[in-house]
Amino acid sequence: MQFPDWLLFFQRTFPSANMVAIKTRSPVLIDTGFGSDLAETERLLREAGVPPESLSLIVNTHYHSDHVGGNSGLQRRYGTPVAAHRWEADMVNRRDPEACSARWLDQPIEPYQVNRRLSDGDEIDAGGITLQALHTPGHTLGHIALYAPDAQILICGDTVHLDDVAWVGIFREGAGALERMMDTLERMKRLPVRWACSGHGPAIGENLAAAIDAALRRYERWLDDPQKMAWHACKRIFAYKLMLVNGLLEREVVPYLLRSLWFQDYSRAVFGLEPPEFVQPLLEEMLRSGAAGWRDGRLVALAPHTAPPLGWYTEPGMPGDWPKIAPTQS
Repeated sequence: MQFPDWLLFFQRTFPSANMVAIKTRSPVLIDTGFGSDLAETERLLREAGVPPESLSLIVNTHYHSDHVGGNSGLQRRYGTPVAAHRWEADMVNRRDPEACSARWLDQPIEPYQVNRRLSDGDEIDAGGITLQALHTPGHTLGHIALYAPDAQILICGDTVHLDDVAWVGIFREGAGALERMMDTLERMKRLPVRWACSGHGPAIGENLAAAIDAALRRYERWLDDPQKMAWHACKRIFAYKLMLVNGLLEREVVPYLLRSLWFQDYSRAVFGLEPPEFVQPLLEEMLRSGAAGWRDGRLVALAPHTAPPLGWYTEPGMPGDWPKIAPTQS
């Protein structure tokens, strides 16, 4: 299809998620990357002709650290308002310790505020381009996609990827998260879409239906064997942590895993093992699958990534520790 000149797609390397900018007289940015990549976020926008101070709105597809990490810096520097699904907005604004799943995932996020609460079907005016917020639960309960009906463009967030699937976790999204994800994909498949992109990897382009069908087939296998879903999530979460800390020394691996809330939950509830018993099986699977490897005595993530510098954040990194704010109304 003819790519509209107002749509800018930024494919980014971990720990950041992809971004999309709507380049109009009132530019809108969808997702902001990981916090340590703020300088790169600003550079990408300036080079594309969308200086960050010109942004009228940030819209988050969901509140994981790789999608909202740049919110804090952009709000502090430019006063940019943020929009998100109302459930996630309320958790962020009341500084709920479980907001962003940051504590459970052990992923730091600097403080920010959501200024506009979105519900399914709400419209955003991006300088003459209308974006519809579509509630797309599964990866998180408050996940949204953004749909431009006139251009038939869909910005999927982490709902579906070109050549992979999003991890689905029952411990923060609840029993039935996988079924909700599958319902979301069926709904997406019914939309008239000419071009799509996701939160990670290359643009989906005109291949949305094929990507959805592939994801549904994989998720159907997970319904039959829930441990497959758990293995997928554990490898994703652990690999991402390895990226954030530039790997772990051998002596650090076991203590890290045993104190991690996600590891404790999966060990006991899915695999029926006490956490110390699950350490070796997970390490073996990380190495077997190529999610991680040993390099100079450190267990490192093997996916391309840029490790954040030490001490990159100075603001509190967990929502429960963020400064309190008055509730936001919209």
